[in-house]
Amino acid sequence: MYTARSVVTDDAISGQVDLHCHSTASDGILSPSALVSRAKSAGVTLLALTDHDTVSGIAEAAEAAAEQGVTLLPGVEFTARWGRRVVHIVGLNVDCMSAALVEAVSVRAALRRERAMEIACRLEKRGFVGAFEGARRLASGDEIGRPHFARWMVAEGHVTDTAKAFKRYLGAGKIGDVMVPWPDLAETVASIEAAGGAAVLAHPLKYGLTRTRLQALLRDFQQAGGTAAEVVCGQQNPVQTREILQLLVQASHGEGPLLASLGSDFHQPDQPWRALGCVRLPADVEPVWNLWQTGASK
Repeated sequence: MYTARSVVTDDAISGQVDLHCHSTASDGILSPSALVSRAKSAGVTLLALTDHDTVSGIAEAAEAAAEQGVTLLPGVEFTARWGRRVVHIVGLNVDCMSAALVEAVSVRAALRRERAMEIACRLEKRGFVGAFEGARRLASGDEIGRPHFARWMVAEGHVTDTAKAFKRYLGAGKIGDVMVPWPDLAETVASIEAAGGAAVLAHPLKYGLTRTRLQALLRDFQQAGGTAAEVVCGQQNPVQTREILQLLVQASHGEGPLLASLGSDFHQPDQPWRALGCVRLPADVEPVWNLWQTGASK
């Protein structure tokens, strides 16, 4: 298992930065090494692999990054609970061998398997025979998520594309929408901190919250020890970016607003709005990588 945390040099931020992406270790299409190669081709010099609830792809990604001159921050995207809402917390530059991180991953692995089995059971009752084994094969033995069921349904000809699979069977309120008792936000942030990492609130605009509720989420996240929020996640318009920045200031307490992070949320090559290296931070924010930056060159 890859355990080393990273120092961010001037060279590491000389190109594009992407601190949120997914490989076949969770629900991405590319292997960790192929993802690093694609990031390199896109001009990314600082990359964080942040698979859902697992760090199993970090070792392969780190080897590829070392070979290709890309600085890799070992990361993870944890699923967490905020009240009745599910939110995602990215852990950046974590120690993958930390006892706290290993436990947090283990808890979620068990929850994900239970959820996958329940989704499969519900789909089987609707006539979709072989759902669990099909999704498991597509997951390559790693964490099984709803996207794997969606891809299996497309492969079997049950639906024409994954969007229809979610719209009809797997999305919110559908038969594949299984409630899970995820660890809460504060516990999740604490696990990341105990692993030496920085906790980042992922894609704040994607939760469908009112601005008042989003401000409350940001405040609760910071009070729990959160370090940063994704100011940019995938391609978004400047109005959205300014809105997030304003919310960060409004929700801040004590020591000022959260630091700024960014990422493509890359899953597969045919989504140009989530292309690796497609995002940039505004010039007037403090980036999260300042936590690990040094002026020394490689």
